[in-house]
Amino acid sequence: MFAAVHADPAGSCQGYSRRAVPQDFPPFGSVGLSMQPEGYDIDMANLIARALGVKLVLVPVTSDNRIPFLQTNKVDLVISSLGKTPARAKVIDFSEDYAPFFSGVFGPSSIAVSKPADLAGKTIGVTRGAIEDLALTKVAPPDAIIHRYGDNDANIAAFLSGQTQLIATAVSVAAAITARHPPRLPELKFVLQNSPCYVGVAQGNPALLAKVNAIIEQAKENGALNKISIKWLGTPLPAGF
Repeated sequence: MFAAVHADPAGSCQGYSRRAVPQDFPPFGSVGLSMQPEGYDIDMANLIARALGVKLVLVPVTSDNRIPFLQTNKVDLVISSLGKTPARAKVIDFSEDYAPFFSGVFGPSSIAVSKPADLAGKTIGVTRGAIEDLALTKVAPPDAIIHRYGDNDANIAAFLSGQTQLIATAVSVAAAITARHPPRLPELKFVLQNSPCYVGVAQGNPALLAKVNAIIEQAKENGALNKISIKWLGTPLPAGF
């Protein structure tokens, strides 16, 4: 998903902004019951727009065209759960991280786990062959009981039915469980693999990049980002984020 804030090359904002948003990647971006876009990235786009004093205009995009849209000035900021890679860094600039996107071990608050060693004797469900499976296998103690399932649905069903005490999965999956099955609330125990999200900015616009970074930093300091994380991911921002 993305969002775009319209600004001139010097970094001063026009009277509106252009936001490109995804419609099928909850909880970061999707169409809600009101038929309006909602999600972590939507709230972040609105936060940035308010801070810049502009009005947002939605611009639909796909994963494939989001960076080309930025490069061709069809949008001004990409806010779409965008990860930073060396290849992308050659063609666009990245802000500070604004959202956690990670795989972790989740479970009810009644189970005391805060590090891999605490998994000893515990049953953990994971989707076979997923990133979480590989990461969990590396850190789990020998006496951890890992149940591997063929897909996310089977992994989630095992956790919800109590067949497994804990679940290793992406934060977006854990958030979906929280939204649909609050009695089996999966709180984050520890992170397995971290890949945060960044705002994409067209190259050659350092003033706008600096403004976006200042907004993100302030949102971290005043707790606004933490509120968005709790709202959409069901968990506070990771320690040190």
